Amino acid sequence: MAIPLPGTPVRGSKTGKPIMALLDLLGRTWSLGIIWNLARQSYTFREMQGVCENISPTLLNTRLKELRQALIVEKTMAGYALTELGQELLQLIYPMGDWARDWQKALKAGEVNHEQ
Repeated sequence: MAIPLPGTPVRGSKTGKPIMALLDLLGRTWSLGIIWNLARQSYTFREMQGVCENISPTLLNTRLKELRQALIVEKTMAGYALTELGQELLQLIYPMGDWARDWQKALKAGEVNHEQ
């Protein structure tokens, strides 16, 4: 299983710009959900299935392998956890959550033309 790597072609970038490789990895189904859930605590595989809304075991296994290969998630005695790099990434993702809430408010307030 190949993870998107900087310097190699990835979705959206033939040259594999590092940001595009990261966005390719994070854009995969459940990648961000796994990272987000691991922000709170470590989880075993079965616990992770539950907090990820009963993700299929096959998909969860695939994503965990990819995120481990990307050095974002590690397997510990307590289960799966974010690595130091994963924690750093999470600190970059948190502000996007604030932005998304503001975006939601703007959309609800009708500041965006939905008719286009």
